Amino acid sequence: MLSLPHPSVLHGAVSAPCLCCRKGKDQFDNLEKHTQWGIDVLEKYIKFVKERTEIELSYAKQLRNLSKKYQPKKNSKEEEEYRYTSTRAFLATLNEMNDYAGQHEVISENMTSLITAELTRYVQELKQERKSHFHDGRKAQQHIETCWKQLEASKRRFERDCKEADRAQQYFEKMDADINVTKADVEKARQQAQLRHQMAEDSKAEYSSTLQKFNSEQHEHYYTHIPNIFQKIQEMEERRIVRIGESMKTFAEVDRQVIPIIGKCLDEITKAAESVDHKNDSQMVIEAFKSGFEPPGDVDFEDFTQPMKRTVSESSLSNSRGDGKSEPKFGSKSKGKLWPFIKKNKPPPPPPASASPSAVPNGPQSPKQQKEPLSHRFNEFMTSKPKIHCFRSLKRGLSLKLGAGPEDFSNLPPEQRRKKLQQKVDELNRDIQKEMDSRDALTKMKDVYIKNPQMGDAASVDHRLAELGQNIEKLRLEVQKFEGWLAEVEGRLPARSEQPRRQSGVYEAQNPSGVNSCAQDRESPDGSYTEEQSQETEMKVPATDFDDEFDDEEPLPTIGTCKALYTFEGQNEGTISVAEGEMLYVIEEDKGDGWTRIRRNEDEEGYVPTSYVEVYLDKNAKDVHKPLQKISE
Repeated sequence: MLSLPHPSVLHGAVSAPCLCCRKGKDQFDNLEKHTQWGIDVLEKYIKFVKERTEIELSYAKQLRNLSKKYQPKKNSKEEEEYRYTSTRAFLATLNEMNDYAGQHEVISENMTSLITAELTRYVQELKQERKSHFHDGRKAQQHIETCWKQLEASKRRFERDCKEADRAQQYFEKMDADINVTKADVEKARQQAQLRHQMAEDSKAEYSSTLQKFNSEQHEHYYTHIPNIFQKIQEMEERRIVRIGESMKTFAEVDRQVIPIIGKCLDEITKAAESVDHKNDSQMVIEAFKSGFEPPGDVDFEDFTQPMKRTVSESSLSNSRGDGKSEPKFGSKSKGKLWPFIKKNKPPPPPPASASPSAVPNGPQSPKQQKEPLSHRFNEFMTSKPKIHCFRSLKRGLSLKLGAGPEDFSNLPPEQRRKKLQQKVDELNRDIQKEMDSRDALTKMKDVYIKNPQMGDAASVDHRLAELGQNIEKLRLEVQKFEGWLAEVEGRLPARSEQPRRQSGVYEAQNPSGVNSCAQDRESPDGSYTEEQSQETEMKVPATDFDDEFDDEEPLPTIGTCKALYTFEGQNEGTISVAEGEMLYVIEEDKGDGWTRIRRNEDEEGYVPTSYVEVYLDKNAKDVHKPLQKISE
């Protein structure tokens, strides 16, 4: 009789590995989810750093734009304002803010290269490594599951063969006990039972071998392969954690590296703020706007009650005029009362047919004229419209409001005019030097062409040399003109150490040419001149004394030249005789009345018909006076 172990004995021995396989698979799923979460955290940190770099770049760009916005524009009025210490400190602050913005750009660049780029590359490597480890884990899991299936198949086959051998044995025993069965049938049943027993033995051997192999594979799987894979995954995860910690440290170090430079920028801003000197700035303002005028003298009391009490007659007028030299009278000190508009311009002469000797600027003044009774003159003056004190100053004020001004800067106070003229002279001298340098260079080039004709034609530069010579000559004439005005202004200005005089008459004696200029009129805050005060003062002074208080105005500057086309005999007052072909200076353009004012020399000037002369206006002077011509029209 064959005795075989029951298959149920082996069933419990092989059921536990199936549960372990399922648990191992679950562990791989958990690890896979966790490592994917770690990669997501790393990518989230990379995104955070990238957005921080964009913020730094945007902030740096805004700082640079802000600094550029408030930088002074070249050749503008703002550039002149930066000579003060406070504005220079502000300019230094703008420059330091530009450097400050540069440090934020450095932060962005370093974070991009040291953190964003490195971590992005590391994430790609990490994904590949993770994929490889989990691929190995799945491969090992599939192998152990395959071994388990083979073991199950061997076990089921062994169990089936054992059952069939048991049935064959029972059939043989039944046939052997039955007396009706032939001996052949019994032998056949015995042989069949032996065959089934042999097959069961073979299945048993195969199952035993498969079981031993599975146990070996299972041991190696759970004690070698899986631990190694888990160890690699753990090391990978630890490297990820270490790397993100190092990146956070680098994040702080990048900021810390620029702190010293940012500190220097802030130190420079503090240093610039400490350099602000209020005394120096206020002194520069004083120097910039110092007018050079002396303070006016005391205003004398005018007693208008005395002439009203006297008897109105020719003799009383004569007596009052004769006694006016020894007592305070209406016009005895009017110059002190009218400072700084001491003198009144006489209007330009009308056409020669209606010229009046007393109205011609250079005409003779009648020292003895028959006077009307004082009360008649006073009443006439009180009922008439106020006179315009100086037409030239009125035009000058209007032209200033329109953005133009006279070429000689006569609209400015003496000190400011001197500075402007000096600047103009320096500018012209620089232009002359440039032209001379160009001429010297062309001269050397011409010498080279003469020595080496193959290099160029020497005659080709002659035209340019002639132009440069003409330009230099024009510039020198301009320099002489502005130097003359500068010398005039410097001679007119009082000494710096001289004490201010309070007597108005002394001021006129010190400044004979300045008294004759309408530039001495009262200046308004915007640089133009107003006549209200002068008109008000005129109404307080009798008209008979008004004409005696003002001398001829200072000579007008030349604005060009002219050539007489025909001979003109100036027989009326205010005109000047010219001969055909004579060259003269133009000092006033035709204002629309058909007359041009010209000058032969310092003592001879007057009006000629515009159609009798051909005018060559200086370009600069023409541009300056063009707005005045439009105003007068």
